[in-house]
Amino acid sequence: MAETTIHILDRDFRLSIPEEVIQQKIKALVTRINDDYAGLNPVMVSILNGAFMFTADLVRYLEFQPEIIFARFSSYDGMDTTGEVRELMGVTADLRGRDVIIVEDIVDTGLTMYNVLPKFKHLGAKSVKIACMLQKPEKLRVDLKVDYCAHEIPNDFIVGYGLDYNGFGRNYRDIYTAVETQ
Repeated sequence: MAETTIHILDRDFRLSIPEEVIQQKIKALVTRINDDYAGLNPVMVSILNGAFMFTADLVRYLEFQPEIIFARFSSYDGMDTTGEVRELMGVTADLRGRDVIIVEDIVDTGLTMYNVLPKFKHLGAKSVKIACMLQKPEKLRVDLKVDYCAHEIPNDFIVGYGLDYNGFGRNYRDIYTAVETQ
């Protein structure tokens, strides 16, 4: 049973998406991905650190054999986006002529994916699509198409299921929303 509230560092968070709902949303999303990639073997690029749990669950349900690699980009400091995307660990695999699915934990402003997509195309990818666990449509600041989204959420700060607050809280199986402080 999930805790209804948790405390991380100096903040309280309340349960917003239980593990059972997360898994249902992932299974529904995987059905679409399986249909689109039947008979293919795309490269799945998991964006660290946040997408590691989503990637692990996502690939368990796939009906094809993807190559799974990792990359790391950052645009956050604490609870706020910096507006600047830094490449911390680039892609080392050969993407020329390959179908690529970027696996992201959350798309909010869209700046990270907006800046990363051209890098993958420059590396020669045949196609590049984005799969995310969560999306905040009202926070999107760029023209970005998310091809596969498991769940849309409001513009709240969240932790759990791979998402963190200053490096903590990733280990929760559920997703929690920050409680507003007075």
